[in-house]
Amino acid sequence: MVVDDHPMWRESVARDLAEAGYEVAATAGDGRTAVRVAAAARPAVAVVDLQLPDISGVEVTRHLVAADPPVRVLVLSASGEQQDVLEAVKAGATGYLLKSAAREEFLDAVRRTAEGDAVFTPGLAGLVLGEYRRLAAAPARADDGAPRLTDRETEVLRLVAKGLTYKQIAQRLVLSHRTVQNHVQNTLGKLQLHNRVELVRYAIEKGLDQEAE
Repeated sequence: MVVDDHPMWRESVARDLAEAGYEVAATAGDGRTAVRVAAAARPAVAVVDLQLPDISGVEVTRHLVAADPPVRVLVLSASGEQQDVLEAVKAGATGYLLKSAAREEFLDAVRRTAEGDAVFTPGLAGLVLGEYRRLAAAPARADDGAPRLTDRETEVLRLVAKGLTYKQIAQRLVLSHRTVQNHVQNTLGKLQLHNRVELVRYAIEKGLDQEAE
């Protein structure tokens, strides 16, 4: 689903997706329409602009992520401001891409978003990781009863924290792409987390991204 209040841009994005072989289940020019239409169209991925005429793209993201089944959201925005990026990620966006991105970069981001990867325009990932580290520096919660991960799950989680894609992790550990996905899903379940972005935050809180290769 494509959500953008500029008709020409919305149609262009939808056309690029269709030409790349994706089924565009719906388009919307404002936030409330997007939330309503998504309930019927049930898209797997939504490409959402932040600046909408009624409710914000951040609010739309919250609604879509909370849907059953949840929608993976790729924010496509003209803004690279830190606050906009962090608000979108905190609302549950899987990725954040600037509208200045090339067509191939955009289509790759959609593919990776569909696979559950956290996707960011280069430079924006640093903002997100920096915020997670700031949050991690807050007083720690008690770890009593913390779930135990297998050595393999911990290894995969460490690579997720370093920003590797599922494909890169699979190549490094000589595993299939599906096996890596299964490890991530098992880890999400054990940690009671909802998506890969939350998983990255958990890994950083535990310092896994700082450990030696």
